[in-house]
Amino acid sequence: MKTLSISRRLGRRILPNRPSPWSLGAFAIAAVVLAPIASVLWLALNPTENIWPHLLATTLPRYLWTTVQLMLGVGLLAGAVGTGAAWFIARYEFPLSRWLEWLLLLPLAIPAYVGAYALVDFLEYAGPVQSGLRALFGWQSARDYYFPEIRSLGAAVVVLAVSLYPYVYLLARAAFREQSATGEEVAMSLGQSALRRFWRVALPLARPAIAAGLAIVMMETVNDFGTVDYFAVQTLTAGIFSVWLDGNNAGGAAQIASVVLILVVALVGLEKTSRRKSRFFSTSSKHRPLGKIRLTGGAGILAMLACLLPFAMGFVLPAWVILSHALENAGRWADPALLSALRNTLFVGAVAASLTVLAGVFMVYGVRLSGRRLPRLLLPVTTIGYAAPGAVLGVGILIPLAAMDNRLADTIEALTGTDIGLVLTGSAFALVLAYSVRFFAIAQGAADAAMGRVSPSLPMAARSLGRTQGATLREVYYPLIRGSVASALLLVFVDCVKELPATLLLRPFNYDTLATRVHDQASLENLGEAAPAAILVILVGLAAVGLLARANR
Repeated sequence: MKTLSISRRLGRRILPNRPSPWSLGAFAIAAVVLAPIASVLWLALNPTENIWPHLLATTLPRYLWTTVQLMLGVGLLAGAVGTGAAWFIARYEFPLSRWLEWLLLLPLAIPAYVGAYALVDFLEYAGPVQSGLRALFGWQSARDYYFPEIRSLGAAVVVLAVSLYPYVYLLARAAFREQSATGEEVAMSLGQSALRRFWRVALPLARPAIAAGLAIVMMETVNDFGTVDYFAVQTLTAGIFSVWLDGNNAGGAAQIASVVLILVVALVGLEKTSRRKSRFFSTSSKHRPLGKIRLTGGAGILAMLACLLPFAMGFVLPAWVILSHALENAGRWADPALLSALRNTLFVGAVAASLTVLAGVFMVYGVRLSGRRLPRLLLPVTTIGYAAPGAVLGVGILIPLAAMDNRLADTIEALTGTDIGLVLTGSAFALVLAYSVRFFAIAQGAADAAMGRVSPSLPMAARSLGRTQGATLREVYYPLIRGSVASALLLVFVDCVKELPATLLLRPFNYDTLATRVHDQASLENLGEAAPAAILVILVGLAAVGLLARANR
């Protein structure tokens, strides 16, 4: 009788055939997150007008080849810069090394499209570089000298690489720091040079972390629209905008989006496969961290310059160019359009971040309560939204949502005689949904990691004392995970502020955010108008970088 009483007090979890509302809610959230991806695939397979033959014969091969070139170029450059900087910081001590350890993260605060606008402004014909060269050598026009084409694939590779290398740097630095000194000491005893020790010992051990960083870099490269659009580089993402908005063919846009989705899934699968087939272990029973080697003289200066260059190109140059324009156009800060964009950004970002984090906590808790295999298998699948580019999610959300919106409006008008207009697509609802799906992985990962650190005995004790499942979450879990929840809230909010492709596709008419205002004004070559909004985006990004640096001390 006593056992039966305890079982009743522990609630419905002991009844495998009666799923709790938490478990059902977790399934509902997973369905919402995965629905846009399923929608893209359905629209691609069932288009109103099938243009697969036309795409295959004309633009799709070019879009795909350009995208692959961009991914490989950015991956190689960001991988080399991030890995090299991480090795210098983890292994050596040189002038400014302690400052550069954190300064190398700052390019994450500047969206790649802002860096593209700044680079063109700095290097264009009327910019300070070419103007200085003409004044120095007495050249009168562009016919008198050669200067590389700025708006090109190569320039896009450089801009994206210096903006995204911190992903590789952060993971590689942690991997290098965790290595034991034993392996390097053995290599030194065998007469291996510093370069050979790095190549044969340190790099193989750090390869899984570097591969994970490169996968993130390449997925962000596929997602980018602002940079490639400004540099006139025709990638798959740019093709989605062209076919849908210029060609007025939603089915064709969905077909290109499905190609992007397949490419991203293949990239993630390749990264996981490569890590599974290449495993390296430290065989020493005692872990001794690597000691730093002091570099002096010319070697120290070279190491400092090697780390300063990506920081200067990824943060100092764009921040300086944008800030100078913002100061020159100080009156633009009071522009009502800027204030409206700021208000819209804060509102949509705050609502999306709050809903995303709440959904992430709810789903993780529901999966933990279910104790079944299927929900646990479904949990990592919901992270695919983060890998899916914003343009793909835009296609997967807007087309079915618009059809649902029109049907809802027609039904209400037929029943009441009142035309309510477009409620879902005519408001910020679609934006909030897209942000929540795109960045759900951040909230879910933070909640899962935080709940995993809570001892199982604590919620069990609360349940045995008669607390409900909701009360256990509120009184036991929340006080212990609120720090992680707050961090996830900030990170999701920052990503919402910076997101451009999904915002361009899903925003209502005359509804600007800071990101779209920067893009619209810079596309019109009006960097003075775009600068205040860009500065605000950068400041929000700096808050996230500060949080990231604090978490990785």
